[in-house]
Amino acid sequence: MIHLSLLTIFIPTFFFVSLTPGMCMTLSLTMGMSIGLRRTFWMMWGELAGVAVVSVAAVAGVATVMITYPSLFLILKYGGGAYLFYLGVRLWQSDGRMAINRSCFSDTRFSRKELISQGFITAIANPKGWAFMISLFPPFIDNSRPILPQVTILLAVILIIEFGCLILYASGGKRLRTTLQKKGNVDLLNKIAGTLMIGVGIWLAVS
Repeated sequence: MIHLSLLTIFIPTFFFVSLTPGMCMTLSLTMGMSIGLRRTFWMMWGELAGVAVVSVAAVAGVATVMITYPSLFLILKYGGGAYLFYLGVRLWQSDGRMAINRSCFSDTRFSRKELISQGFITAIANPKGWAFMISLFPPFIDNSRPILPQVTILLAVILIIEFGCLILYASGGKRLRTTLQKKGNVDLLNKIAGTLMIGVGIWLAVS
């Protein structure tokens, strides 16, 4: 198992890292504005799966492969950034698949698979996530104890905290969406969501 003293340090540390505005949280905020909280959950499942992959990879040492072959990471990072940028432009134009129009505020044309993929790609191509997992996750593993139970517990804690933070950001986006919708500023909402999405895409590509 894992020492309780380690958990008392690990939980607040990861909570503040996760709560800090980053690509995944900004994406959750944007999704909350553009498609609502309920459909944003699909993006969250993908993001959580990506976080789990990064966490396990950091412990298993797979991160060294990414360092040895940086081109693999760059392809993923630039590809994901370009896709998010594209979605942001479509939102700005108010005619994209995620665009919020005046007749339908629960746009279902953006498939669940696409939402899951978007969350997953953003999570595994997030430099902040890799930096934290590589530098902070392994030190909490006690090599004198069985590794698997420790990783399981820490990973569960990480996913619970990350999920909670994603909901907080998506809920904020949903509230903003509802406020602007009531005021009839749907075009403004599209542009705000589009700008954030473009920002996340650029952030992902250049970070």
